[in-house]
Amino acid sequence: MENGSQKINEIIEFLSGYLHGKERALRLALIAFFSKGHLLVEDLPGLGKTTLAIAVAKALDLGFGRIQCTSDLLPTDITGLSIYNKNTGEFEFRSGPVFNNIVLVDEINRATPKTQSAFIECMGEKQTTIERQTYMLPRPFFVIATQNPVEQFGTFPLPESQLDRFMMKISIGYPSRDAEKEILRGGSKRGELYTMKPMMNKEDVLAVSEDIRKRVYVSDKILDYLLAIVEATRSNKYLMAGISTRGALAIHHTARTNAYFKGRDFVIPEDITELAEYLMPHRIIFREEFEQLERKEIVQSLLDQIPAPV
Repeated sequence: MENGSQKINEIIEFLSGYLHGKERALRLALIAFFSKGHLLVEDLPGLGKTTLAIAVAKALDLGFGRIQCTSDLLPTDITGLSIYNKNTGEFEFRSGPVFNNIVLVDEINRATPKTQSAFIECMGEKQTTIERQTYMLPRPFFVIATQNPVEQFGTFPLPESQLDRFMMKISIGYPSRDAEKEILRGGSKRGELYTMKPMMNKEDVLAVSEDIRKRVYVSDKILDYLLAIVEATRSNKYLMAGISTRGALAIHHTARTNAYFKGRDFVIPEDITELAEYLMPHRIIFREEFEQLERKEIVQSLLDQIPAPV
């Protein structure tokens, strides 16, 4: 376990050289990945969302696919389709970009709802059904989707059912002045990522995920604390719907991964609270009269009201 957490921290430290000022986003992306979830990055263009996805894929030596969403994108452009081969007289299945370990879905809210729905089965069941036949997706399978929070013309907001399938929703943010100065001095290093030597392989990745599942202990006190947070979202006067069971599982899984990254084989309350702002706000539905309230502040107020176990 110590070797696994040490290796993860080495990857974060190494990739930070390519992602100046984005160490937090990198750590959160890896937590979502090793928790077997998916990541939604909501931020302005040009802040390194694509570079983040490529860096994770190359460091872990995993297959990488990219989908650029537009309003004319079709579900078969994502999942693949059967094409007639005149030489054999048969239809042959040609797989789409979802048949990769890590899939970057750029500007997911520019795809139509019909096309967005093609991701739901992929993200939830790690499989896709095409022409009445079900195909299993590769393991591990990780979706990093992006959307622009400002430019809304020609976009289709993600429904709550699809938002709930993203384990985390984060933003990268602008780099610090020093980090941006370093970027300007050295230029873009994205090209170097394609030739970097992997720091883990697929077997290592699966072993670490299994290690987290089997060896990180969650006590009953921590489970009761987690459930108290979940129940508080379901009875809050500002909220129409709180955290789902899927959301509770996401908190549970990421808390274990967070503890593992820090070299512990047990979860403490801080493993939950420090990730709450990325796990909870996109899952709660506000009552109409309170829609303008700051979601992160509501989540923090809920956490402040619940005593942490000792």
